[in-house]
Amino acid sequence: MQPTKAEILADYSRARADLNTWLETSTPADLRRRSNGTRWTNQELLFHMVFGYMVVRALLPLVHIISRMPKPVGKAFAALLNAGTRPFDVINYWGSRSAALFYNRRRMGLKLDKTIAAITRRLERESPGSLARSMPFPDRWDPFFEPSMTLNEVYAYPTKHFDFHARQLDLNSP
Repeated sequence: MQPTKAEILADYSRARADLNTWLETSTPADLRRRSNGTRWTNQELLFHMVFGYMVVRALLPLVHIISRMPKPVGKAFAALLNAGTRPFDVINYWGSRSAALFYNRRRMGLKLDKTIAAITRRLERESPGSLARSMPFPDRWDPFFEPSMTLNEVYAYPTKHFDFHARQLDLNSP
């Protein structure tokens, strides 16, 4: 069952609160410590969790465009992206490591706030018909990407991603 707009927005608020709690209560040593099950530090993983929302902000216009194109166009696009999974994984790893240097504990919360505010404005304008639009996705890029996703599922995705990685943090729970 698809989550409602209200459920998606409540999840965004919870993620913001969780991030802010981690950033406020973690010591510099906590943030430098390796996370559980990844090669990232806790700070790098926190940024990667924020990055999931940034990706969705960039994906939304793409979903609107590709979902209106003939199905073979979307399938070809998803296949092309799936073919680039290995380079994507490398960029995803090193990008999060590098970006966490700039989007550190002082900037990361504000970045998430601004990103969620932008996504929320878009979500609030979506009609039920637009939320039901779908497109093929590169399902090898992320365990939460399905071969086809509705716009509603794309709006719900970043919190699933956030919650998954939250379990890998070596920090006290908020």
